[in-house]
Amino acid sequence: MLGYLELVLCDAALCAIVLRKQWKYYWALCVWLLLRAVSDSLFAVIFYVAHASGLTKHQAYSIYFYSYWPSCAAESIMALIVVYSVFRLAMAPLKGLQTLGTLVFKWAAGISVAVALGSALTPDVKTGTAYLMSAISQLQRTEGILTLCLLLFVCFAIRPMGLSYSSRIFGVALGFGILSTNDLVQSAWLVIVNPIMYNTYNLINGVVICTVLATWFAYFAIPEPKRRLIVLPTTSPFLRWNQISQALGDDPGFVAVGGVPPDLFAPAELEVMRRASLKMVPALPMPSESSAPDVRPDVRISASIAV
Repeated sequence: MLGYLELVLCDAALCAIVLRKQWKYYWALCVWLLLRAVSDSLFAVIFYVAHASGLTKHQAYSIYFYSYWPSCAAESIMALIVVYSVFRLAMAPLKGLQTLGTLVFKWAAGISVAVALGSALTPDVKTGTAYLMSAISQLQRTEGILTLCLLLFVCFAIRPMGLSYSSRIFGVALGFGILSTNDLVQSAWLVIVNPIMYNTYNLINGVVICTVLATWFAYFAIPEPKRRLIVLPTTSPFLRWNQISQALGDDPGFVAVGGVPPDLFAPAELEVMRRASLKMVPALPMPSESSAPDVRPDVRISASIAV
């Protein structure tokens, strides 16, 4: 029943996002919900086909295995993209901090994925399927930690960023924070507490997922309050770091190094620079357009351009 309810809530949340015309802002969340709905539907089909066709337990589990773990990997990757998009939406008013935070997030996500893939190579991993399970499990834990860090940041920055607890940005971050906490607790439960009680935690997991999906549906179904105008004091660390980030991201100036041959300029430009150079260095005559360029005219042209 919880599996069917999860499928219904996924479709309801997806429809709410599309009907509210929030697709362009929360497209990553829509893809995540779509992946979740497709995987739930696929698992239901596998369950009924296995019972109707009389497959053995080994055959049914093989089909389920190669459907479950790739879907988990795709959902974990999309969850990272959702976290990234939520961060950009939260930091949209402060472009400098948004750019700097985006760079930091990309590096953190890349390193986390590399560590997850590397940490899966343990002496206990003997086969490719075991490595697949270990790598995806590590990726899920990494995604959960990054999501919790984002939720912590959004909670602290919600007021300075002009947001409220009724904003959809906070609702999406809160939902993924709950899901990440649930996944981390599940990993500890199965390894440390009692692996035999997996069915009990499976029931808790279904309740948590359905609660998060219902929360997202409510956030997108109810009109969102307008974002407040951000007014920061001059001593605000957000303002200072935003100014520093914008200064670091500015394009540097460019200086011409070396001489410029006169044939790159039009005759009128050469005449203007000739008259200007006569006032600056009257002792050195400017060559005509047809004459071959030498070192001194190039230097004189560069000086005129600099002026």
